Amino acid sequence: MKMPQNDTPLMQVTDIPIALGILSRFPVEVSQEAAQKRAASAAWAYPIAGAAIGFAAVLAGWAAMAFGLPNVAVAGVVLATLIMVTGAMHEDGLADTFDGLWGGHTRERRLEIMKDSHVGAYGVLALAVSGLVRFGLILSLIASGHLWAIIATCAVSRAPMALLMAKMEPARSMGLSHSVGRPRLETALLAVLIALLIGFLFLGGTILHGVLLAAIAVGALAWIAEKKIGGQTGDILGTSQQLTEIAFLAAVVSALPA
Repeated sequence: MKMPQNDTPLMQVTDIPIALGILSRFPVEVSQEAAQKRAASAAWAYPIAGAAIGFAAVLAGWAAMAFGLPNVAVAGVVLATLIMVTGAMHEDGLADTFDGLWGGHTRERRLEIMKDSHVGAYGVLALAVSGLVRFGLILSLIASGHLWAIIATCAVSRAPMALLMAKMEPARSMGLSHSVGRPRLETALLAVLIALLIGFLFLGGTILHGVLLAAIAVGALAWIAEKKIGGQTGDILGTSQQLTEIAFLAAVVSALPA
């Protein structure tokens, strides 16, 4: 059964703190009524929330540099900040997605595994590989003096979440993704536009390679999720953020001058 589209206004100022409340652990104050009413409609602000998360990580990295820490330690501080500020929400989604999509043989079993709080072999391996790759790419940004590119990366990597929410049916009738609701396509496209604007502001035309690589990664994830579980879940959305972050970072690192 298709969920009804949201007919509320496309944008409201309160959508920004709502997006921050959904995607981060920042202490934002939003009324429960507003959060429930605008949860899906606030998806356009996901890239703004992502930029705020990236800014916090960059500030932490600059502080680590000011204390004279080596680049390896600075990269660790930046990555740890990204994880802590989001409450490891997206990392948890990555682990659950890999456990479920590759650990189960039926749609029902895959969804059951993804809901389980335990982490299996696929999830552990996904987290290990993702963490190592992200750490290495962040280290490369620091070494080349382009740590601020993290802000653009965090903004761009939140846009696919809004797009998947709008284009894919929820795979289950409960859970975070279902409770948030389904944004209008215009809301998702606005999120993409804002993400591209933030990316261009910080990186210029360099973002084109990153956007292309990220689109391929997210497209593959969406196709696999549709085939294996019949739609998206909160875990799939979190995985889209992680894959986009890695793909975008990889493209940026390879394109930026040393």
